[in-house]
Amino acid sequence: KLNCAMAVEAALWAQRDLAPAARTRYLSGIAEVQQMSSYSCRRINGSRTFSEHSRGNAIDIGAIKLKSGRTIHVKRPGLFAFRERSFLKSVRGQACGRFGTVLGPGYNRDHADHFHLDLKERRRVACH
Repeated sequence: KLNCAMAVEAALWAQRDLAPAARTRYLSGIAEVQQMSSYSCRRINGSRTFSEHSRGNAIDIGAIKLKSGRTIHVKRPGLFAFRERSFLKSVRGQACGRFGTVLGPGYNRDHADHFHLDLKERRRVACH
């Protein structure tokens, strides 16, 4: 479950950013976006602050399945996975133009295998 604004923005990101990036790099459309978490009443790990997930204002994306059958996992790709790295870097960067927070592999251990996207209002986008 997501709140309306988050559902719309996630759909726009998938349609306008994710799908074109997949067509460019893999010559394939998107079959499925595999989400790991959306609404969940919980606190940010190690904090007293409630997560944006507790407001239905966040989604975690673990993998993207292409119509070609290939699945691209968000976890940090291997050293020679150039196309995969380029694709993930591109869609992560585009997400930074849509969401208030974009976290993923390389940010911390909790986000090592997925993108966390949320619409928290900030002065500057938290894009890591």
